[in-house]
Amino acid sequence: MDIAWKAIVGHEENIARLRAMLREGKLPHAMLFTGPEGVGKRRVAQALAAALLCEREEGSCGLCPSCRALLQENHPDFHMVLPESRGKSARIIRMEQIRELQGEIARLPILSGRRAVIIDDAELMNDAAANSLLKTLEEPVGDVTFLLISGRRSSLLDTIVSRSMPVGFGMLSVEAVAELLAREGVPAEEARELALLSDGSIGRAGKLRAGDGMSLRNDAAEFLWQLGTMSMDEVWCRGKSMGEWERERVSGWLSYLGMLFRDMLVLCCGGSSELLYHQDLCPQILGALADFPEGRIFSMLRLVKETQHRLQSNVNLRLHMEGFLIKVKDL
Repeated sequence: MDIAWKAIVGHEENIARLRAMLREGKLPHAMLFTGPEGVGKRRVAQALAAALLCEREEGSCGLCPSCRALLQENHPDFHMVLPESRGKSARIIRMEQIRELQGEIARLPILSGRRAVIIDDAELMNDAAANSLLKTLEEPVGDVTFLLISGRRSSLLDTIVSRSMPVGFGMLSVEAVAELLAREGVPAEEARELALLSDGSIGRAGKLRAGDGMSLRNDAAEFLWQLGTMSMDEVWCRGKSMGEWERERVSGWLSYLGMLFRDMLVLCCGGSSELLYHQDLCPQILGALADFPEGRIFSMLRLVKETQHRLQSNVNLRLHMEGFLIKVKDL
């Protein structure tokens, strides 16, 4: 757990605002951090939680007993709630997790005199968990601050959103992602290439660097180039194969496919190749445009977004992907 403000790249305005509110004692009891996946929302939430619990006035000192406990991930007054997956089911936050949290925060703080709670991917709470949390937000007990993190604000209960102060996070710049990668020892040229493909997400850049992300990107591109000549037997085989993947891997593959469609639209509208996510694939994208008129690209992009959204529910993954691939083929 990284608790230092200075370790965060980007989001300067949000950080300055949060630190000012903290100094002035004006932080609300519940905040909702929203924005794209992998841009650093959790890093900012962790630094804010550390500052709330820190014994020193400047916050997040890294030296006091509270900060040391956070760095060792055993702080008794800090609580992190994350979605859980059972078997091949979709990740969700269950009511028993919220109930356990409620039991913890009902007790007096042990080390810091207050408590801080981070609920990541808050949109993945099931209905029972969301309604249970809502009661706590409506009637908070003791000195506790809730930091909810979500990439899909529209999927949260309106009543939870209305009881939390929103803080919006945008995509990181290419320069910011490249800087973060350089800090991890990635050579400058490679960092720049990964940053371009990351869509402003250091999380996606990390997956690309690990290898599987680039493999997924290349697989999505090959699928697109071969789409016109694929037989229905090949479509069925690919659907069956992808049905064996983890949901997050399928979602990543769809994201890269969507980015390729976006690059096509840029070139359709006469945009510069410098605006492309996949600058290294510019010749192939240009070559494919004859088979992808603008209307078809928009229809496919909508289909990708709809398919990604349905992945959040417990759909049968094989049937879901077979249906998607057939629809793409028909388009």
